[in-house]
Amino acid sequence: MKKIIVPIDFSEYSEYALKVAAKLAKQNNSELLVLHMLEMSDIMLTGAGEEPQKIIYFLKLAEQRFDEFLKKDYLSGIKITPIVKHFKVFSEVNEIAKEHGAELIVMGSHGVSGAKEFFIGSNTERVVRNAEIPVLVVKNDIAKVKFEIVVFACDFEEDTIEAYLKASKMFNSMNSKMYLVNVNLPNDRFKSSDEIEKEVVNFFTKAEANLDKMSDVKYVSDYTVEDGILNAANKCGADLIVVPTHGRKGLAHFFQGSVGEDVANHATLPVMTYKI
Repeated sequence: MKKIIVPIDFSEYSEYALKVAAKLAKQNNSELLVLHMLEMSDIMLTGAGEEPQKIIYFLKLAEQRFDEFLKKDYLSGIKITPIVKHFKVFSEVNEIAKEHGAELIVMGSHGVSGAKEFFIGSNTERVVRNAEIPVLVVKNDIAKVKFEIVVFACDFEEDTIEAYLKASKMFNSMNSKMYLVNVNLPNDRFKSSDEIEKEVVNFFTKAEANLDKMSDVKYVSDYTVEDGILNAANKCGADLIVVPTHGRKGLAHFFQGSVGEDVANHATLPVMTYKI
């Protein structure tokens, strides 16, 4: 992981993300690309011809605040590249990441508090849906950033294989133990043990060309996929939940309705998304 990109807006949540990114950078000798998108009102932008000095003043003021924000002790010893964009278009974070060769995006999020700030219409949602690289979402001030146990939510469909292999490669390099969690639901989505095992065998045969990882699968029966994933993560003592996504098309069909959003919103653990 040579480069990590961190969008910040000066909130406590973006600082949570910056702290996590800094710890990951130190562990992997990575460079941090710290991105700030300035919020310039339409009135100010359209009035640039009349008051250009006023525009320049506010831009310089925002850039100065950005510089001050980066004067943190926990960033000491890390190569920092500040990036300032003069428009707040979070869907473009992926383009910035591609331009600079970043391999991970780390973002802060409020989580849920009556409304679904994480995905519904949020900046994080825009980044997740457009990102071609993994997005790590942080909602708390995490003291220890060492993903020793990782839970990968998996429906064992073939279109999940690529995301699984990318996640497996990343966490193997971090010496993490990754479990694949499959949630079996009642009623019309219920599957027998034989049906599930056939899907898992087919998945590993195509993904790994062997069945060595069969023992890393956790089968969970629950009333919702969300509850199953969160309960499995708790029982495993997981440090991180990984969720595959279809990017602009939304979350994988495994997460029907708002299940994926609910997992990301309600989990106290960090959540990482991988594009399918």
